[in-house]
Amino acid sequence: MAGPRFADYVRIARPDHWIKNIFMLPGAALAVALNGTPTLLTGLHVLAALASLCLIASANYTINEYLDARYDRFHPLKRSRPGAAGRLEFRLVALQYLVLAAAGLLVAQALGTAFLLTAQALLLMGLAYNVPPVRTKDRVYFDVLSESINNPLRFLMGWFVVLPDALPPASIILAYWMGGAFLMAMKRYSEYRRIGDPTTAAQYRRSFRFYTEEKLLLSSFFYALFAAFLLGVFLLKYRIEYLLSLPAFALLFTWYLAIALRADSAAQAPEKLHQERRFMLFVGALAGLVAVLTVVDLPALHFLMQPYLISLAR
Repeated sequence: MAGPRFADYVRIARPDHWIKNIFMLPGAALAVALNGTPTLLTGLHVLAALASLCLIASANYTINEYLDARYDRFHPLKRSRPGAAGRLEFRLVALQYLVLAAAGLLVAQALGTAFLLTAQALLLMGLAYNVPPVRTKDRVYFDVLSESINNPLRFLMGWFVVLPDALPPASIILAYWMGGAFLMAMKRYSEYRRIGDPTTAAQYRRSFRFYTEEKLLLSSFFYALFAAFLLGVFLLKYRIEYLLSLPAFALLFTWYLAIALRADSAAQAPEKLHQERRFMLFVGALAGLVAVLTVVDLPALHFLMQPYLISLAR
């Protein structure tokens, strides 16, 4: 067994996964859209919020790596991780977790009470997801729902750094949660297919004892439908112009599904999704479309918000 190396501890903090924290930015963008023109100070606060989020996420990744070590040995790719290879010492892992968590919360404290409470919730969800006896990652369906709740928490961190004294619309928070559940269920589906053997899959992840490819695919379909409904509620309720973006969001879900269905899909490691260049260009175009629809008024669409009956009488 090889001894611990500094690079191993950097690796288990997973800085390459920080790309996922861009899910915070739509929360900040929506708050700015509803609150007026951003300032330089707003931008600095958002950067500080990203730093806090990355530190807390790395704290969660640190304990995830250590506590998953004996299970990761059954995964064809994760078996080479430092934890699975037996190169981690508990005392150093615990110290790294505490330093990262404390640093993240220290930055969060400077950004206001609402942001700090959300940061603490993200840290607690990491414990609930990873640490026995709760360890929700071992519980069928709860593994997906508890992990994906980190998405609305990221959104809230973006929102609160701009609007600390107001809550965002419930519809977009729930849509964010269900959208994250869709992504996570497709990740599980891709992993299950990649392993290819139900017995080995159950040794790698206990929730796989109860899953099948069919259950994972059907659950992801449910999450996608629920997310689309909630997204539609938000788009129509807050700005009718957003209606024009709904087909693009539908294509986004469909495209991601197509990616997840491939062998050795990038859905198994979403931090590598940037390698899907056409998909990422589409995501950028969609963000641009939403930005345009935020500032461009289309009065011709307003009649869609008026309930009326079409009379067939002559």
